[in-house]
Amino acid sequence: MDKLMAIAGITDFFEEIIRDLHTSLYLAIGGSIEEDTLNWSTYAAELASTGIKILILLAVLGFFYWLATYVIKKNKDRLRLNDRRIKIARSTLRYIWVVASIIAVMSQMSFEPDTVKATAKASIWAGIYYVLWTTSDHIIHRVLQHYGLNASIEQLLKNVFSVLIWILGTASVMAQFGFDIVSLVAGLGIVGLAVGFAAQSTLANFIAGITILLEQSFQVGDWVNINNNEGRVVLIALRTTHILTRDNITVIIPNSNVASSEVTNLTSKNFIRFDIHMRIAFEDDIDTARKEILQVLADTDVILSRPEASATVSEIGEYGVFFIIRFWVKPASVARMPKIKEDLQEKIKNAFDTANISTPYPHMRLLMPKDVDYPIATKPFATTTRVVSDDVALTKKD
Repeated sequence: MDKLMAIAGITDFFEEIIRDLHTSLYLAIGGSIEEDTLNWSTYAAELASTGIKILILLAVLGFFYWLATYVIKKNKDRLRLNDRRIKIARSTLRYIWVVASIIAVMSQMSFEPDTVKATAKASIWAGIYYVLWTTSDHIIHRVLQHYGLNASIEQLLKNVFSVLIWILGTASVMAQFGFDIVSLVAGLGIVGLAVGFAAQSTLANFIAGITILLEQSFQVGDWVNINNNEGRVVLIALRTTHILTRDNITVIIPNSNVASSEVTNLTSKNFIRFDIHMRIAFEDDIDTARKEILQVLADTDVILSRPEASATVSEIGEYGVFFIIRFWVKPASVARMPKIKEDLQEKIKNAFDTANISTPYPHMRLLMPKDVDYPIATKPFATTTRVVSDDVALTKKD
């Protein structure tokens, strides 16, 4: 008997849970209880009627969307619409169709009128800010192109405007649903102040990045030398500057370091001068050597004929005559300058060999008198010495 009573109690407990779940589900989908009865058949008929209305509204809206896109596609030549404008028009129509469909569904799903109205207003504001966001890049590009400003400032302004549009758009949408935007902005200001104190180095880099972009001392594509890091500028971000070296290594330098360092811009002008050094022996003719050098420079494509290259004697040293060879190149050749110099030195050396012009090397000459006959054991190695370097070449005076 006790077991039967326990089983009956457990059964009643689970039946009560099932009834509660049944009632909760009915209420959750919008049903109402009258006299403690659940009229599933009546409410199912209401749901079916609402579903049919929603489908009809969606079908009508879909038909108008298809009709509008069809008209635009067929009359693009008459309306003088290019591919970009057609894409914008279709995106606008698609957005209107989606918003109208959401509002139509909400109107049939027993939402409060104020909620539907707020959703409509929020959708309009979101659409306006979306249009501003999509067209801001094109407008900024046209304005900066008109004033001749570079791509770095363009990227900075695009980033700033994108952030502002997102912030204002989010605030406008939230305001339609009753959020206190003034309090939210004040709270964000306090949080931003605290974050600013905690990230002073980041802010310093940010301000330095804006200064670099506004001063335009260098820009993306220039070949620069910063803190002994030489390479092409590939990115000027708000916090760092990226330089790609000749070894295909990206060097990332904080903007605060860039702003406080000496920056050498090698490609800021239309042409740049470089130099190399060569030497010939004392016995060789300087004019002949200069002629060979200038001929090699004239036969090298990357070297400009105007301004003219030069080959002048910079020093008469202990073991030869030194030439300094100056030449001019375009900014595009700066990245290959080590290879250009190496090729020039090789070509000049070959030209010297062809013209029988020797390239001297460090040596030591020992001079010995011929009239004195010293015993082998006591004979000195030299009576007169002239030391030029550690490499030794012995010559005996006859």
